[in-house]
Amino acid sequence: MEFIIKISQFLLSLSLLIVLHELGHFIPAKLFKTRVEKFYLFFDVKFSLFKKKIGDTVYGIGWLPLGGYVKISGMIDESMDKEQMALPPQPWEFRSKPAWQRLIIMLGGVTVNFVLAALIYMVMAFAYGETDIATASIKDGYFITNPILEDMGAKTGDNVLAINGEPVTGYNAMRPKLIEAKKITIDRNGEKIVLTTPEDFLGQLSTGEDRTLFQLRTPFVVAQVVDSSANKNADLKEGDIITAVNNTKLKYFDEFGPFLETLKGQTVQVDILRDFESITRELKVDEDGKFGIYPFSGANAKTYEKLGYYNVITKTYGLGESIGVGATRFKEQIVGYWAQLGMIFNPSTGAYKGVGGFKAIFDVFPSTWSWEAFWSITAFLSIMLGVLNLLPIPALDGGHVMFLLYEMISGRKPSDKFLEYAQMVGFFILIALVLFANGNDVFKALFK
Repeated sequence: MEFIIKISQFLLSLSLLIVLHELGHFIPAKLFKTRVEKFYLFFDVKFSLFKKKIGDTVYGIGWLPLGGYVKISGMIDESMDKEQMALPPQPWEFRSKPAWQRLIIMLGGVTVNFVLAALIYMVMAFAYGETDIATASIKDGYFITNPILEDMGAKTGDNVLAINGEPVTGYNAMRPKLIEAKKITIDRNGEKIVLTTPEDFLGQLSTGEDRTLFQLRTPFVVAQVVDSSANKNADLKEGDIITAVNNTKLKYFDEFGPFLETLKGQTVQVDILRDFESITRELKVDEDGKFGIYPFSGANAKTYEKLGYYNVITKTYGLGESIGVGATRFKEQIVGYWAQLGMIFNPSTGAYKGVGGFKAIFDVFPSTWSWEAFWSITAFLSIMLGVLNLLPIPALDGGHVMFLLYEMISGRKPSDKFLEYAQMVGFFILIALVLFANGNDVFKALFK
């Protein structure tokens, strides 16, 4: 069931982005009376799952979900229709239109991607507002398990004060900034310490088994008792919070491991908070120093706030405010993605090791349906699609734009033969990038 939910979100998001991107090319092409021969969701290699011709355009759905396309008459694109290009130019063809019209047609797709992302962020600000955890209210620091952070000198209990010199105020807002961190200022028992990330921090993080960073310290919340556990028949319920063992208070889940190591094979008395009322139970500690209980991994922020673990910041926005908040978030996301892209193309950062393909995108979606998560991910993917399409690689929109700008500035149009060769080179570059990204997914699945 979890797979069905994830794949449904993945395909819905991908389909929406592809259709709207191609619609961004389709609409200006039609406005400038340029013939569009095909409008396809996914690729129709050899055959289509569905197709219907309306006017001059065949609308269809291909079987290969690697993207989509519009085939515009008289344009050198991935179809490599040399026969058409060998004929004299016709008034309805792309190559017969003024350079400024061709530029608008080529920029239409990425424009839609960016406008869509900005609109989603604006609507989300209005519909959901913003919820974050005030970092100043986190009294006992964070839980550290990643050996990369430990090698840098980070320890459980450290509080993050600033990233690259910029103070942090919200936990959710802090996490994406950690990816690009060079310097992390922490508070350890009242002492300020500056941690320096390694140059290939992102590369190490991408290839490591533990990709966590500064994790919230939460109580031991019962999710499920393992079938083979000696505590299978104990009176435990989902959501129970274990607060003490043998009268020793244990506030955080990370404190239980070391403590239970000293009680292997023993029966202990535990204090449990159930619906904010205290009860006691007897549990057995196995020979591995565990209860045999799966902890609840989700963060119920409001419940933890009631228990005094931290303060939750909730902001709501009116219609006018949502426009500004959404625009700011869009700007932050696009600047952040450009920065990450720059790191990927810098071998010294090792960020290229973390490049993923379709599986990586699939894994981003949650296993439970959440419209808020769906739209947030879709907005970011729309930015990603827009930015990647602007790269000056022939066969991408950015490659076509590059040649059009050259034509408009120099007054000379590149020959069709040159554009054909450039398209072929760009196509092979794209294939190599797709194979590399998805190859990374396969490597991680097989060897992690």
